[in-house]
Amino acid sequence: MSNDITIHKQELIEAIEDRSISDIIKPLVSEIHLFDTHIAGTMHLKDKTPVDEVTEGAKVILRREDNKFDEKAILVLDQDNRKLGYVPEKDNLVFSRLMDAGKLLTGKVIDIEQLGSFKKIRIGIYLVDY
Repeated sequence: MSNDITIHKQELIEAIEDRSISDIIKPLVSEIHLFDTHIAGTMHLKDKTPVDEVTEGAKVILRREDNKFDEKAILVLDQDNRKLGYVPEKDNLVFSRLMDAGKLLTGKVIDIEQLGSFKKIRIGIYLVDY
């Protein structure tokens, strides 16, 4: 058939030879926007340095936390694994269930608003899909 794709083994090896597995898989990853919210609890941090240093567009890490006050708690960390706060309790039910089911969620800072001495940090929550 004239429409068949022919892949030669040597060409395939050359195409991936000097790449890490993450470089090969990365083009296959998509992030599906689920929800926008803000980071809760920033005022209660002992070290506010991460909050002061976070910038719009920055990626944030979402991680489940064993928390005596909220069994659905989702911790928000910066790229250096420093605590920024939490996904608000009113918003975390579905996301905690997705994470408990093994889904990878990530976040991105979409807006930072200075309100006196308080910074309101809005984030988008994304489902990482392969």
